[in-house]
Order: sequence, then C-alpha cells, then structure tokens
Amino acid sequence: MIVRKAAARPSGVAEASSRPFEPLPGVLRLAATFALALASFMNILDLTIANVSVPTIAGAMGVTPAEGTWIVTSYAVSEAIMLPLTGWLAARLGQRRMFMTATLSFTAASLVCALSLNFPMLLAARVIQGAVGAAMIPLAQAMLLAIYPPAQRGLAIGIFAMTTVAAPIVGPLTGGWITDHLSWHWIFLVNLPVGALCLLLVWGLLGRFETERRRPPIDAVGIGLLALGVGSLQILLDKGNELDWFGSPLIVALAVMATIALVVFVVWTLTSRHPVVELRLFARRNYLVGVGCLALASVAFFGTNVVVPLWLQTHMGYTAEWAGRTLAFGGLLAIVLGPVIGANIHRLDARAVATFGLTMFALFAYRSSRFPPDVDFWTLATTRLIMGVGLSSLFLPLMTIYLSGLSAERTASAAGLANFMRNIGSSFGTSIMTSLWAHRTTQFEAQLAEQVTHHHPAASAYLNRLAQLGMDSRTALAYVSNQVIGTQASLLATNAVLLASAALMLALIVVIWFARPPFSAGGATGH
Repeated sequence: MIVRKAAARPSGVAEASSRPFEPLPGVLRLAATFALALASFMNILDLTIANVSVPTIAGAMGVTPAEGTWIVTSYAVSEAIMLPLTGWLAARLGQRRMFMTATLSFTAASLVCALSLNFPMLLAARVIQGAVGAAMIPLAQAMLLAIYPPAQRGLAIGIFAMTTVAAPIVGPLTGGWITDHLSWHWIFLVNLPVGALCLLLVWGLLGRFETERRRPPIDAVGIGLLALGVGSLQILLDKGNELDWFGSPLIVALAVMATIALVVFVVWTLTSRHPVVELRLFARRNYLVGVGCLALASVAFFGTNVVVPLWLQTHMGYTAEWAGRTLAFGGLLAIVLGPVIGANIHRLDARAVATFGLTMFALFAYRSSRFPPDVDFWTLATTRLIMGVGLSSLFLPLMTIYLSGLSAERTASAAGLANFMRNIGSSFGTSIMTSLWAHRTTQFEAQLAEQVTHHHPAASAYLNRLAQLGMDSRTALAYVSNQVIGTQASLLATNAVLLASAALMLALIVVIWFARPPFSAGGATGH
C-alpha cells in the first residue's frame, strides 16, 4: 500500500484554507454586507465629520483654530502611512482577523477621543484612530467580494462604492448637526455602537472567511521610508495653504524629505525580495488606468466638496449644518443608484459607464459655475443631484477596472494601495483647489475694485442708489468694496474651481479607454 504524505505547509502559515470560499446564502450575505459597508462608512465618515467641528473642539481644548486643524491632519497622516501596508498586515494576520483587530482598535480609540482630557491626548488618540482604521476599508472591500458569487460581485462593488461616496457628503452634515445641537464628544461616541455592531456581525457570520497567513520578513527599511515620505507629503498638503506653501521653510523641508524618501522607497521596493507594498501592481494596465483615474477624479471631487461649503459659509451666510444639507443632496442618487448599477455592471462596458459618470460630473460642475450671486438653497441642492448620478456611475466602474484579473489573495493589497491613492488624490484636491480658490478670489477682488469708480457707468449707478439711501460717498465705496466685491469675487473664484474640476473630469475620459476588457473583480486568476 502506498501512503501519500501530505504536502508540507510553509513555515508560519496558519491552517486557513487557500481555496475559494463558498459565498454566503441570501439573508446572511445581506447581514454581512451591512456590517462591512457600515464599517467602511464609519471610517470615511470619521475623517470628514470632524472637519466642521474643529473650531468648536479647539475652543473647548483652549487651543487656536490653526492648532485645532491637527485634529484632522494627525488622523490623515497616520491613515495615509498605514493604508499601503494593508496587504502586508493581512498576509501576516489573515484578512478577517486583521479586520476585526482594526475595527476593535478603531472603536476603542474613538472612546479615548471622546474622553480626552487635553489636546495632546486627543491628538494621540486621533493618530491611533487613523493608523488602526486604515485597514478597515480595503479589507471590507476584499471580504465583501469573497462572500458574493462571481456573477454578483458587481453588486458588492456597487454597495461598497455607495458607502465611499456617501460618507464624505454625509460627514459635514452630521458634524454640523452634532456641533450645533450636541456636545462635540458625540462626534466620536457615535462610533461605539456602530463598531460594536460591526464586530458582532463579522464575528458571527464570517468565521470561515479567513485567508491564509504568511510570515514574510519585516522590511524595516521599506516601512521607514514609507512612513517618512508619506507622512511628510501628507503634512505638506494639509498645512501648505495655511503656511503660504513654498514661502515657508517648513514646507520646503517637507517637500525635500517627501521627494527623497519616496523616490528611494520606490527603488528599494521594486528591487526587494519581500516588498512591504506591491508596487508591481502598477505594471498591470487596468490597475494603472483604474487607480490613476481614481486618484485624479478624487482631486476634482474632494476639491469641490471642500471649496463649495467654504464659499457658502464665508460669503453666502450659511451655517455649517446648512452647508452640509446642500452637499447631502449629492449623495442621495449615489446611494440609490450604486447597487443598481453594480448589479448590472457585468452586462455593461465599465469604460462606458465611467465615461457617463465623468460626463455627468463635468455637467454638474459647469452648471454650478453659472449660478448668479443670489442663488438660492434649492437650486444649489438640486443641481447636486446631477453630481450624484455621476458619482454612482464613476467610482464603481473604476473599482471594477482596477480589480479586474486579480486573484483573491491580491485583492487586499490592491484595495489598500488604491485607497491610499484615493486619499492622496483627495489631499491634493483639497490643497490645490483651496489654494486656487483663495488666489483667484484675491485676483478678482483687485480686478473688480478697479472698476468701482464714479466714471464706470454700472458702478456709478449703484453708488447713486446707495446715496439715495442716505450713504455718503466714502461709506458707499466701503460698502461696495467689503460686501459686493467680496461676494462677487468669491463667486467668480468658486466658478473657476468648478470649471477646473469639469475640465479634469472630461480629460479622464480619454484615459479610461486605455483599460482593456474583460473586467471581472475578485477571484480571477492574475497574470
């Protein structure tokens, strides 16, 4: 009798099956989908929800508003550093175990944020939040694909895309409401029941969805270069506008450090036997095209999502809550249409769907750039419904494209790197668009001020109307300079940002057609 010996398992690998998982049945799959989508939503929400509450928290902690912005920056920096490491960490711990560890730690750090006794304690908790929470989104994406049968993975991507689009829109609205009606502590306390529910559902439903564990050597040099380069770049982008960009020695030093560290990191990683980040994913055409378009589309999306509420609050008299309500309309159709488009994406060409999404976003931006100075709330809000259609038809096919052809084992690494590029795109978009808005506002103020003379027919007629109301010449000129010119200049600057975003989205239509079918996500054999 011949006795067959079992193949030896590589050292350090746990007894998790490497075979494809059997998808969950209907009701259980729905519950698991809710848990994973909720975790992703909570994570993205936590970055945007704090933005509108920075002045309130800074005042409560006894620090300046400028110092208070580190509440956002500290979270963004630590998350940006850890996102590319998702695949490496998941390989060592297993995807499900890593996801539960990250969610539990994120929830605990949220409690520490809420109970912080001073500003340094809050900053430390925010750093931990960003670091441990970085893996939640890409791992939720990878596990979501695993619990669906191949024919329905487009629906899974649609649900995931819905959460990533809705969270940045709902965040300012939620943060504004909590700030106006409750204590700022609730910004972090709301994570506790959400995190507990996610953990309970994932623990109970996804016990058998554990991936193989490997023990690759720790690339300390690669991790160090990544942390230095990404950390410097993220701080540069977050603080550049505040510190007058390259007029600041700190920004120059950060730019030099980021450039050197990231260049050395790329060279080191591409020549390493055990790279901590799979940069070779970019050698795949569809991954390069999909992730590149995702990063650049994030520049336009997040840039306008910051500038528009900034304009509404500084020049249109909107509160944080009402500015958030305006933005929230952009997420309504994205939430409804995301799963519908996802369920049918396998019947469509992902490039064509993305082209439609880019076109709709460009149309929204162009229409918004034609608003008059006295535009009302409902016009602002309903126009954003066009953006919702565009977003639901954009991020979903981009995910489908960059995940196409990848094996299930590489999904976590691919998703982590893609989400890192999305975050960097959003940081670039926020910094560039905010700087463009401020610069163009100053330019337009100077140009309009030159026209406010008694020799200009329109200016003369307006000044005469003010004189009839009892204003003397000096008071009338001051009123026009402070009120009319400021409002008009900010509107023109906002229009410039919107048009730049529209142009960027239209340019990406050319790029997206460099992707090549077939487009099938999760479980395909990589080449």
